[in-house]
Amino acid sequence: MHSKRPPEPETWLHAMANEKIIVQTVMDKYYDNNSIIWDILRADLIHPVCSGNKFFKLKYYLQDAIQKNHTTIKTSGGPWSNHIVATAFAAQALGLDSIGIIRGEKPKDPSNTLLLAETMGMKLEFVSRTEFTSQHDTRPGEYLIPAGGFGELGAKGAAGMLDYVDLRNYTHIFCATGTGTMLAGLTLGAPTKKVIGIAVLKHPTIGQETAQLIDRENLDVIHDFHMGGYAKKTPDLIPFMNDFYLNTGIPTDFVYTAKLMYAIRQLIQNQYFPSGSRILAIHSGGLQGNKSLKNGELVF
Repeated sequence: MHSKRPPEPETWLHAMANEKIIVQTVMDKYYDNNSIIWDILRADLIHPVCSGNKFFKLKYYLQDAIQKNHTTIKTSGGPWSNHIVATAFAAQALGLDSIGIIRGEKPKDPSNTLLLAETMGMKLEFVSRTEFTSQHDTRPGEYLIPAGGFGELGAKGAAGMLDYVDLRNYTHIFCATGTGTMLAGLTLGAPTKKVIGIAVLKHPTIGQETAQLIDRENLDVIHDFHMGGYAKKTPDLIPFMNDFYLNTGIPTDFVYTAKLMYAIRQLIQNQYFPSGSRILAIHSGGLQGNKSLKNGELVF
């Protein structure tokens, strides 16, 4: 057990975020930049491991755990979960122990995500896919964070991502959507804007689940760009990622942010947005997922 009092998550988080986050305008050769402005909130720059929305979704959970004198953070996810590795890093940085409940049997060759989580002190416990749920028993001293940070505290934290932009500059806010937690948070943070989630998995009830966290009418979910499901891709996604990087200097991951940027480019080309629209896309980090790709597939 750790005896040293950990630092406050809010102080630690904002010190990193204030230093790293920028807003970058996309000068995309595939559309007329005079009629549509497309900016990206580079939350991926906060930290290579605990970056983007993961950073913010954990904030209030960690704060709550420390205030209640818990010493161990327990959470769950898959073998390539960005949330798992981000939680391991955050717990270690705050002087807390961590436990990860991993979906599936223990693999002979653990993913880079699991190996990284272990190097940061996380104890991994494997549960069969049939037994895996979002709810797990806790022992004294353990604090449970739902998979992906799903919940009101996760949404509250995600809303803080918009503190780094002037919302008056934008008509539309976009994010990649898995659990819907970030989408709910952005809707909280921008109640007068149109907030749109690009679903990255075959999950037609994402919007309904997001509504469980927040009752707002200014959100929508587009299901046309999941490319076959979670962590799946069509043949044109990797070439898009390489082209987008060479065109903008912005790296993306094939699970979340590449599908988001691909969708926005397609929507612009299909005249989804009225002339004069200003788009803000949230780059939610998670680039470590690209390590599952073959060497040489990506130019970055």
